[in-house]
Amino acid sequence: MALTVTLNGQSRGFDLPPRAPLASLLEQLGLQMDRIAVEQNGTIVARTRWAEAQVADGDRLEVVHFVGGGGPAGCVLPTRRVSSTAHA
Repeated sequence: MALTVTLNGQSRGFDLPPRAPLASLLEQLGLQMDRIAVEQNGTIVARTRWAEAQVADGDRLEVVHFVGGGGPAGCVLPTRRVSSTAHA
């Protein structure tokens, strides 16, 4: 059986039955489970619920992989200036 979901904006098929546990899909992706966050249909899924959360055909998933360290070389991050003096 094949399960088709939109993963990070792209349609992807997985060799999983309908209503498969989210954890099974994540295992097929081969990601380091301790370094990702998952959003399913606009809702963040707590890591403690990955084994029970079911993925249905057509679901929208966003998987974010956390990387240690700063931004890429040459990356300029927006800054906000904070005045140390109050203006009347």
